[in-house]
Amino acid sequence: MKKIFAYISVLVLATSCGDLTSLNTDPKKAAVVPGEMLFSSAEKNIFDNLASNNVNLNVFRLLAQQQAQVTYISESRYDLGTRNIPQAFWQALYRDVLKDLSAGKLLINADSALLPADKIVKQNKLAIIDITEAFTNFILVTCYGNIPYTETMNYTKLDPKFDDQKTVYYDLLDRLKADVAKLDVSQGSFGSADIIYNGDVASWIKFANSVRLKMGLIIADIDNAKAVEVVNDAATNVFTSNTDNARIQYKTSQPNTNPIWVDLVNSKRKDYVIASTLVDPMNATNDPRRPFYFTLAPDTTYKGGVYGAGNVFASFSHVSAKVTAPDFEALLMDYQEVEFLLAEAAARGGFSVTGTAQEHYDKAITASILYWGGTAAQAATYIAQPTVNYTLLAGTWQQKIGLQKYIGLYNRGYEAWLEWRRLDYPIFTPPADITYDNIPVRLTYPVSEQNLNKTQYEIAATAIGGDKVTTKLFWDKP
Repeated sequence: MKKIFAYISVLVLATSCGDLTSLNTDPKKAAVVPGEMLFSSAEKNIFDNLASNNVNLNVFRLLAQQQAQVTYISESRYDLGTRNIPQAFWQALYRDVLKDLSAGKLLINADSALLPADKIVKQNKLAIIDITEAFTNFILVTCYGNIPYTETMNYTKLDPKFDDQKTVYYDLLDRLKADVAKLDVSQGSFGSADIIYNGDVASWIKFANSVRLKMGLIIADIDNAKAVEVVNDAATNVFTSNTDNARIQYKTSQPNTNPIWVDLVNSKRKDYVIASTLVDPMNATNDPRRPFYFTLAPDTTYKGGVYGAGNVFASFSHVSAKVTAPDFEALLMDYQEVEFLLAEAAARGGFSVTGTAQEHYDKAITASILYWGGTAAQAATYIAQPTVNYTLLAGTWQQKIGLQKYIGLYNRGYEAWLEWRRLDYPIFTPPADITYDNIPVRLTYPVSEQNLNKTQYEIAATAIGGDKVTTKLFWDKP
C-alpha cells in the first residue's frame, strides 16, 4: 500500500512540475488590458483625486479656505509634511493617471487601423488621450513648478530630470492646439469607454479650447502677447452652456461612488466645517446657492468656522447633503468658469472676445446658480444687488471677478486655490500667528524625489527659487 501511495505521489508531482510557469499567472488579473480600459481608468482617477476630501491626499479645499478643520488642524496651519501630502498627490497623478494614459496610448497606437474611418477613430482616441495628459500635467506644473515631463514614463530613466516649468507650460499649450487640429468630428472615438463625453469628439474640442482659454489668461500678466494669441484662437469654440461641462456622474454603489461621500459620510468622520471665509460673503449677499452648498447650523443660520483653529463640529454649517450624496457628480471644468474667463478677457482689454465684462460676469453667475439648483429669477435678483452688480460694485476687475469666481468654484478646491493665487482675491484670513505671506502658493516636492532622485530634485529646487510652499511659480506675478 505504501508503494502504491508513493507511486501515485510521484506521478502527481511529475504532472505538477510539468507546468510550473502557471504559478506565475494570477487568474484574477487580465493578461491583456485594452487601451480603452486604461483610458477609462485614468479619467476616473483624475476625477477621484481632485474630488477627494481625504486630508491624506487632497487639501485644496483647506488651502482655498472653503473648509475649516475641527480636531486636527495641522493642514489648515500649513503643515503639509507630516502626512506627506505633496507626495500622495504627486504619486496619484503620475502613477494613477499619467501611467495609465501612457500605457493606453501605446496599446491604441499599436492597433492596426485598415479602413479610413478606423484610422480617423484611432487618431481621435490618441488626440483625446493627449488632451487628458496635457490637462494632468497642467495641474502638476501649476501645483509644483518644475516637474519631470520629457523623461517620465521612460523606464530607463531612474532619475528623470525636472523640466523648466515655463517650458512645460508652453509645450502644453502647443500640444492642446495640435490636438484640436487632429480631432475629426466626422467619426467617433472611445464611445462608452469615455466616461466624460461618451466619445463625443466635438465636446472634446470644446474642452481642449476651454482649457487653452484658461491657460492663456493665467500667463497674461507675464506674457500678454502669448496670452492674446492663445485666447483669441481658443475662445471661438469653448463651453457655451452647462451641458458642455466636463463631468463624471458617480454611482450609488461602491467602488464608483462620490469620493466626498466616501470621505465624509461612509467613513463617519467629522473633521470639517465650512469656513467663514466662504460663508460670510455669501450671507452678506443672500446668495441663493447656500442651501445647495451648506447645511444650516443649529441656530438656523449658515455659519462658518474659524479657519486655522479648532472648531466644534456641531456648532457650524457642514457640506450639504447634495454634495455628499453618493452619486453627486464631479467637475474638471464647467461653463461658469469659462464665462468668468471671458469676463476677465473683456475686462483686461486687448482680446478679441465678444461681449462686455459685465455680460460674461452675469452669465457666469447665472450659470452657477442654475447648475446648483437655483432659478433664473433668483440669479437676476442676486446680480441686481449693488454689492454684486459688476457696474455698481466698487473695486478692480480682479476684486469683482475674483470673489464671484471663488464662490462659483465651491467644492473645486484646486481650481479655487489656483484662481486665488493668480487673481489675489478674495482676501484670505491666515491662521493665528501666521502672516499672509506664508499662505502656501505651491506644494513642495515629494520626499520620495528628495531621497530617490536627489540630484535632479536639488537642481529643480534651486531653479524655482527654493522648495518652499511660499515660492511663487513663474506665472504668479508678485
